[in-house]
Amino acid sequence: MSTQAIRPGYHGDMKDTQDKFNGNQIINISWDKHLMYATPMCIPVPIAMPFGALVEQVLPGLFGQHPQFGQIDWTQTKWLRSDEPFEPAMDKSLEENGLGHKAFIRFQTPDQPGLAGAGI
Repeated sequence: MSTQAIRPGYHGDMKDTQDKFNGNQIINISWDKHLMYATPMCIPVPIAMPFGALVEQVLPGLFGQHPQFGQIDWTQTKWLRSDEPFEPAMDKSLEENGLGHKAFIRFQTPDQPGLAGAGI
């Protein structure tokens, strides 16, 4: 997400460019209708990480405390990349799935309509 300077011509040193993350990139991720987590998680992940590893190894550490996380049917999960639906290739890297530095992805679980069915 870019920021616009108040003063014209201002040029600052960006502190969050990809080269500053030692081979990692930042991914923002959220689980729709499960606002036990109020904001997207911002995490550093290896550029070459397969999407399937993100699901199997990273997401449980982020969302695993949610009582419904273990019940997710990942074959029914809907994915959005920058608010556009996409079908991730689980064996391809994040980069090959079009997820660059500061990408925003969301996942939706139609079989899990929010904590206690609240849908929020």
